[in-house]
Amino acid sequence: MHKLIAPLLTAATLLATQAAQAETVPVNGMDIYYEITGEGDPLVVLPGAYMTIPDMGEIIPLLAKTHKVIAIEFQGHGRTNDIDRPITYPNLADDVAGLMDALAIEKADIFGYSLGAGAGIQLAIRHPEKVDQLVSASGGYDMAGMQPAFAAFVPQMTPEMMLGTPMETAYKTLAVDKDGFPALVEKLIALEKEPMAWGDDVKAIKSPVLIIAGDADVVTLEHEVAFFRLLGGGIMGDMGAPLPASRLAILPATSHTAVINQPALLLSVIEPFLQDQTPKSFMGM
Repeated sequence: MHKLIAPLLTAATLLATQAAQAETVPVNGMDIYYEITGEGDPLVVLPGAYMTIPDMGEIIPLLAKTHKVIAIEFQGHGRTNDIDRPITYPNLADDVAGLMDALAIEKADIFGYSLGAGAGIQLAIRHPEKVDQLVSASGGYDMAGMQPAFAAFVPQMTPEMMLGTPMETAYKTLAVDKDGFPALVEKLIALEKEPMAWGDDVKAIKSPVLIIAGDADVVTLEHEVAFFRLLGGGIMGDMGAPLPASRLAILPATSHTAVINQPALLLSVIEPFLQDQTPKSFMGM
């Protein structure tokens, strides 16, 4: 969801891809660009809309200190070419599954932000055998969970709104097709208008999920709590029973685009989740 806003490309974010193994691999009729950094258990990173790998910033090199990070660029984004196909969450999920097959990655942890979070959720739904643990940052499972202000804005979206913006400038720095930005915008706007109601499918997800959102994100807090409850979260601890495998983290004073710009804070909640570390209470449980 919420794909019309993305962090600007900066010199700091460009550092994220230094010393990476960079390749393309044919998947579903396109050449998907990916970068591999670090060593350890595989962790697939899925950026947000309009974003490339550098736009994900410092969180990638931080995660690469303890994981083998495989970061990708989606259809029509950055160094991955566009094809004659709509951009949908199921399509993106199938692309990730295809990439994993091509790289002989049987199963991995998944970290998706915004558009990437939706793709990650769909990957857990459509290809559950490929998902070990899922981190969903600034994502949701139902269009009804969008902030009212954003829901009211969606019908007004036009490609012209994005032309001449910093996102178009950033797009042209890496894009395979330097003139392909308008077509990408049209596809992402169409995605905003697609129905989304995955509640029953989310409830059936078996992989542990870490839900991350800003307290001023484009998805409402109520929606993220409902998401958490669908996964078995929201119970009282300190009652002798183990906590649910899924977790919820709300970042303070944080808008949608500010989520990814707090790498240290993100790491502080992502790494313990991926390592299955649970804070100890004074009750000793």
